[in-house]
Amino acid sequence: MAEQDALEEGISLYNRMNYTGALSFFLSLPPDSGADPVDLAYYLGLCYAKLKRYDDAMIYLEQVVTAFGGDSASQNGNGASSAKKTPENDRLLQCRYLLAIIYSMTGRQQLADFELNNLMKSGYKAASLYASFAYSAWEKGDSATCISYYEKALEADENNPTALNGLGYVLASQNKDLAKALSYCKKALSLAPDSAACLDSIGWVYYKMGLYSQARKYLEQAKRKDSENEVISKHLYEAEQVDQ
Repeated sequence: MAEQDALEEGISLYNRMNYTGALSFFLSLPPDSGADPVDLAYYLGLCYAKLKRYDDAMIYLEQVVTAFGGDSASQNGNGASSAKKTPENDRLLQCRYLLAIIYSMTGRQQLADFELNNLMKSGYKAASLYASFAYSAWEKGDSATCISYYEKALEADENNPTALNGLGYVLASQNKDLAKALSYCKKALSLAPDSAACLDSIGWVYYKMGLYSQARKYLEQAKRKDSENEVISKHLYEAEQVDQ
């Protein structure tokens, strides 16, 4: 209990999405604070990941994986697949998941594939994994790999809103099969009607189809739900320029 109490303020800051404040708190803890070092490494890794300081995040996430599941660079993954569902195992899977995404985003594809395989063996949600790898590929400008991963995600779960929305958005951005893109985005929006991302994507498809009034309607809704999102703002601006 004393170990958790030592981290309580930082955890509260993290849960309130104050990642900079949480990171400062965790880093300021003295050695004799009583905090469990693995718990501290876990939260430091999460904070750094949220702040997109990926090299720092890897250091701490790898510590957690090593503590709970063996060396992340050498374990064969059998431990993850046979482990019982416990808070420690859930944390191990979460850290493996984050590491897989970070490895992929930072060009460490062999390590990313290793962690992906471990997660697959563990029964971790395949659709979510593939969707995350698809987004990582898109961020790196690899649209072909991105589309492939989104298709794999939908093979695992045809009703995964993230994969449906992502694939529709990417197809529209590439001006590929806009009718299919619209179908994917409509289905995603039906599954997640309050999602700013889904509203943005369907608006973007309509923009690409030349249906600018429809595009503005959805993009304005997306903007109201997520006014700080630069991508949504850019899409709405472009739609407004042509629909005057």
